[in-house]
Amino acid sequence: MKVSKEKAAQNRAALVQTAARLFRERGIDGVGVAEIGKAAGLTHGALYAHFPSKEALAAEALTHGLEISHSRMVTAHDGRLPSLSELLDSYLSEEKRDDIANGCALAASASEIGRQDEAISARYSDGFEKMAAVFEKHLHTHKAKGDHREKALAISAALIGAISASRAVLKAQPQLANEILHAVRRTVGEIAGE
Repeated sequence: MKVSKEKAAQNRAALVQTAARLFRERGIDGVGVAEIGKAAGLTHGALYAHFPSKEALAAEALTHGLEISHSRMVTAHDGRLPSLSELLDSYLSEEKRDDIANGCALAASASEIGRQDEAISARYSDGFEKMAAVFEKHLHTHKAKGDHREKALAISAALIGAISASRAVLKAQPQLANEILHAVRRTVGEIAGE
């Protein structure tokens, strides 16, 4: 039975959203296509009707997650964009660290992207550049001294690293996990001239 274009688009979106969540939770290599299809309410055959490979789905899912993360950084709330301080506080919060499935795709996948193909690395690179551009714009507005791009790259890498390291030690040393977030928040604030 042929699926309508609308239903096919819904199925594709369900696969991308489900894969994005599962990949953030367990990593690209930690989830199989059958599991993604089942979690999306479809068969793995349906997955291959939309994507030529798991890698193609991973690239699309990563892009989806990165777009959501970027949107959070640049969407106005109460009629204004988030301030630099608000972005840093939000990103480095214990709540964001603990919500891997809905958190930043950059932090969730940082350690495994180097083992993926070039297409996935390119998507990650684009997401990283967008994140850094948001911080660079804030640094210009903030009138921070020094090379704004260099600082924006350092801030982005520090935030991603802080979330990754904090998650890595959380089960064994929750206090250390929280210290990492607070130390990076304070240090990045100093770099940003807050």
